[in-house]
Amino acid sequence: MKSVNSENTQIINSEAFKEYIKILYLPSGYTVTVDFTVHRTVAPSLLFVSPNQFMKIEEVGLAPGYLIFYNRDFYCIQIHDAEVACDGLLFNNIQNMPLVSLPDGEAEFTNYLFMQITGELALNDSSLEEMVRTYLKQLLIKSTRVWKQQHLEKVVSEQPADLDFFRNFTLLVDAHFKEKHSVADYASLLSIAPKTITHKFKRLNLPQPNDVIKNRLILEAKRLLVHTGMTAKEIAYELGYEDPAYFSRLFQLKTGESPSGFRVKYHGQT
Repeated sequence: MKSVNSENTQIINSEAFKEYIKILYLPSGYTVTVDFTVHRTVAPSLLFVSPNQFMKIEEVGLAPGYLIFYNRDFYCIQIHDAEVACDGLLFNNIQNMPLVSLPDGEAEFTNYLFMQITGELALNDSSLEEMVRTYLKQLLIKSTRVWKQQHLEKVVSEQPADLDFFRNFTLLVDAHFKEKHSVADYASLLSIAPKTITHKFKRLNLPQPNDVIKNRLILEAKRLLVHTGMTAKEIAYELGYEDPAYFSRLFQLKTGESPSGFRVKYHGQT
């Protein structure tokens, strides 16, 4: 765990933490970019960042925050999905909604968990890892509950089965988006009709499933354009498009810019 303040921002933003799973606990006044979405904290907030995501702390608030970082060997959310059920919600969320703003009561409990983790790290007992995993699991469970209340409150109370569907669809898209580009592809994986997916997304008040799939592809394309030297043609092939011109038209339609134009504009801004 690391303190988040103006002195540590540069190292936290560096490549040193890129390969870790990260949880930021930040007071108000922070601005953080995750991929291409800017999050501003107006209350104590938790931000969940996967290793494949780009994260940068842009502005630091007056009070310090915390950064928990760990690898999959320490605690794999996929292996422990039955315990915490956060994969596809807090992490790997197709709608890129990794921020949880904490109400007063939840912030108090979160403060307690971070104090306990800090104490365990200072104690450095033989049971350190297991104790920290216990607190981490509590943090993930509580955060998932708050996230569902903030983003899918109606679904949680009225249609809980659709929440499981949302998670399953999210995980399938994240796993297969490079080779499966249509709603019918995912309907086949789920053994349901494509129109059933469309109806469920409408009840969840989400964009059309085809848009969700394409948005995941565009997000990956943006990552590759900004963080690699791959050409637009190479990126098209990497994302499963045999016709680079078709991919470029799709990118232009979704972003309003050509792939090369997006790359130049982004690097010009940064």
